[in-house]
Amino acid sequence: MKNYISYKQQPNITESFDAICIGSGLGSLTTASLLAREGKKVLVLEKHYTPGGFTHTFTRNDYEWDVGLHYVGEVHKKGTMLHLLFDYLTEGKLTWADMGEVYDRIIIEGKEYEYVKGVSNFKERMKMYFPTEKDAMAIDKYVDLLFQVSAAGRNFYAEKAMPEWLSTLSAPFLRGKLAKFYKKTTLEVMRELTDNELLIAVLLGQYGDYGMPPSESSFAMHGVLAKHYLNGGAYPVGGSAEIFNTIEPSISKAGGKVYINAAVEEIIIENKKAIGVKLKDGKIIRAPIIISGTGADITYTKLISKEQQPNIPFMQTLKKLKPSASHVSLYIGLEETAEQLGLQKANYWIYPNGRDHDKAVQEYRKDINNPFPVVYISFPSAKDPDFNKRYPGKATIEIITVVEYDWFKKWEGTRWKKRGEDYESFKEKIAQRLLEHLYMVEPQLKGKKLYYELSTPLTTKNFCNYSHGEIYGLDHTPFRFDQKFLRPQSPFKNLYLTGQDIVSVGIGGALVSGVITASAILKRNLLQEMVKMK
Repeated sequence: MKNYISYKQQPNITESFDAICIGSGLGSLTTASLLAREGKKVLVLEKHYTPGGFTHTFTRNDYEWDVGLHYVGEVHKKGTMLHLLFDYLTEGKLTWADMGEVYDRIIIEGKEYEYVKGVSNFKERMKMYFPTEKDAMAIDKYVDLLFQVSAAGRNFYAEKAMPEWLSTLSAPFLRGKLAKFYKKTTLEVMRELTDNELLIAVLLGQYGDYGMPPSESSFAMHGVLAKHYLNGGAYPVGGSAEIFNTIEPSISKAGGKVYINAAVEEIIIENKKAIGVKLKDGKIIRAPIIISGTGADITYTKLISKEQQPNIPFMQTLKKLKPSASHVSLYIGLEETAEQLGLQKANYWIYPNGRDHDKAVQEYRKDINNPFPVVYISFPSAKDPDFNKRYPGKATIEIITVVEYDWFKKWEGTRWKKRGEDYESFKEKIAQRLLEHLYMVEPQLKGKKLYYELSTPLTTKNFCNYSHGEIYGLDHTPFRFDQKFLRPQSPFKNLYLTGQDIVSVGIGGALVSGVITASAILKRNLLQEMVKMK
């Protein structure tokens, strides 16, 4: 039974709501669920024909793939914050499958380095690869820094939920500990630890999870993400769509509703106060609270009218923040099970152009025909123990790499699935190159009959409205982390933001952003309340 409604089929929304959420990604869903638990009737409006944001799945030819959630850390271990939050939001109905001892395989210059779960296990494995005493000391210091970043982030995020006057007073104390990390790039911090470039390359083997090479990303972003996975990875049983399916009931239980095919065109502002939204067909829906989960750029530059934009004091600063990397995803389906094909749960991070991540990115940006800077391969059908029940006798694989949006700009304005033969030819060349990397690490797949299709930044832009087809919101640079306006409160009364631009990229960032936004709306520390309750 579907727990959402198509606006195309039922366009007459006549009910009144206490709040409207724009977008149905995890940040919006979390905010809506927490408000619903306080008795508020929430309307969630989603542009796409499938709810869930980057946690949704899609099917084609009897195959299923996730589009944004490939693995998550700290959810399968009781006592962690993410486990507690998901358990609370889903009333324990969302379960996670552990990926096992090895969760990531880093391949550099033809050699494989395994990331194994458990802090001491991870350090021991890295020291096995890099056995000198000097490298061992650098590995220990590196892991220590990850924990320092994680601890410092708690106060940094707590400050975002505070009223502006209290935030101004508290910011120097609450942001200070993280500032010493977020003001430096990942590469700067790593070179303070070691001069072993291969060790740096291996330890930064997950940089694709936030889409920025080491010389450009903030170490705060890397530290939070890398610590997040130290105890291994997990995958939602039943697929990533189960996140929406298990959180949504709390919204409908309070009288709220989720509409798909319901694109919001404008947030209506009167007297510097948000009073409703206008849909693409011109329909206006009013509510006393408006929450945008579409990101800072879309909210302030596209959903706020040009007449109201002069009331946004940080507009020029916002324009200096760049969108995160664009990407292509190759979705593959096979007519055998993951077990029959010998597919493992662990992801591959392949670096075809050597150990210098920054140099590889720079060369690739100049010419798409240069080696890919990174190739990520995921096996969702191997990770999900429930997959064979839904799709017996089948397996799926996903391969992702970064691209420049400008390479696809000539097809802007064309319709999805009708962009022309030259576009399809361009995609096919990329797909074949990605398949070559798959066959290098899983040679038993060569010659197997497979179905595949490639999505591009134009696909992401079409469904998610991001201007460059990015999936990680704003770039996670030192400059980005220094911007205090990236918070739930907006310059307009009753308008709030949520999602990855508020905290950081990823499932954890989106989830925590929803808690922060709901806390700001209700003027209560919901995180503290949930911890006490559990």
